[in-house]
Amino acid sequence: MPTQPSHPPESRLWIRNPLAAFTANTLDASGGIVVSGGVITEVLAAGQLPSAPCQETFDAGSHVLLPGLINTHHHFYQTLTRAWGPVANAPLFPWLQNLYPVWARLRPRDLELATTVALAELLLSGCTTAADHHYLFPDGMEGAIDIEVRAVRELGMRATLTRGSMTLGEDDGGLPPQSTVQLPEVILADSERLVREYHERGDGAVIQIALAPCSPFSVTKEIMAESALMASRLDVRLHTHLAETLDEEDFCREMFGLRTVDYLDSVGWLTDRTWLGHGIHFSDAEIARLGAAGTAVAHCPTSNMRLASGTARVLELEAAGVPVGLGVDGSASNDASNMILEARQALYLQRLRYGAQVPVERALGWATRGSAAVLGRPDLGQLAPGMQADLALFKLEELRFSGSHDPLAALLLCGADRADRVMVGGQWRVVDGHIPGLDVAPLIAEHSAAARKLVNG
Repeated sequence: MPTQPSHPPESRLWIRNPLAAFTANTLDASGGIVVSGGVITEVLAAGQLPSAPCQETFDAGSHVLLPGLINTHHHFYQTLTRAWGPVANAPLFPWLQNLYPVWARLRPRDLELATTVALAELLLSGCTTAADHHYLFPDGMEGAIDIEVRAVRELGMRATLTRGSMTLGEDDGGLPPQSTVQLPEVILADSERLVREYHERGDGAVIQIALAPCSPFSVTKEIMAESALMASRLDVRLHTHLAETLDEEDFCREMFGLRTVDYLDSVGWLTDRTWLGHGIHFSDAEIARLGAAGTAVAHCPTSNMRLASGTARVLELEAAGVPVGLGVDGSASNDASNMILEARQALYLQRLRYGAQVPVERALGWATRGSAAVLGRPDLGQLAPGMQADLALFKLEELRFSGSHDPLAALLLCGADRADRVMVGGQWRVVDGHIPGLDVAPLIAEHSAAARKLVNG
């Protein structure tokens, strides 16, 4: 597994004079930043020197410096079902109905491989924190979140791991097969165990746990309400899919007699503890209600385009006070786990809705400061004194960047897809475009074999 390169925690590192820097705030970091003890201690303007000697210096003159990118919605296990032919051209409901029986065959080693692949791919794209929504617990997979915790720690990243659930199976009018449905008492007991065992609080937290009944078409109102009560009691966040497709809207009307936001309110989820995956099909009045409550949205542009689900009204959500971040979603509806490409896709999709004046910096803001707000992490997503030293540094030396002029714009407009350096908590986790100690070739071989076995039964 990856080695964990380190330097003495008391040392000061000056990341000096970047080619360009995006701080996600009004600070000027053209002179670089100083890192010590895992946090950013100084942000330097052009020509400004650190206030005290630095034991180490990294010349960032050929790098674009960003806060580490933050992924607010993913399904790590889905790296095993990328570009699967039977669902390559299907919208959400048929896509799910074909994939659920495949996913129900998931086993612990499959999940370990899938999670490692997803995290490594994210890390190489400049992502330092990821939220995963895992809701599949067939027999033998009771320790799924524990497997994910170990993988996150081994890669040296941060994660919000959400204990998902499904309680509304096919027999009761839901979409998932009965083999993937759990009893409410089992779900709640495991949720409380995971929070007690793994959830870290405060600045610098590495692992956080949230409660995440899957979607209106796969859970009962009872587990939604009980999860909300538990989240309030344990002081953790809530996550679910909502308003992803018009089919889901129709389902909510037929099953519950409510539109999606009314449904959310009826189960105690219309709160600033909640963030929603997708959040596309809201009326003006519903957007206003979400904003008043502080409920957040994870915008997943690539998945929404792949499944033809629709386009989230991101600028209107933000104007109403809704925190908005980005998510790559699962690798069976995005088919990649790449956060810098997701920021590019978000920029272009929102320009289609609102016009070419949507700036590059706004899309980068969704991937950093916006995503941090969605996950309730005020210590992440910006270059500023006191923030965690989670950083992504990109070079512009490939053929695709030749002739580019604005380094920050070039990241998205020319399609950067791989970071050269990534730091998490003051420690380099990507060096020269590689994860130290991670042997990628055998990982790909075993993961690919597991993927073939999973889909072939």
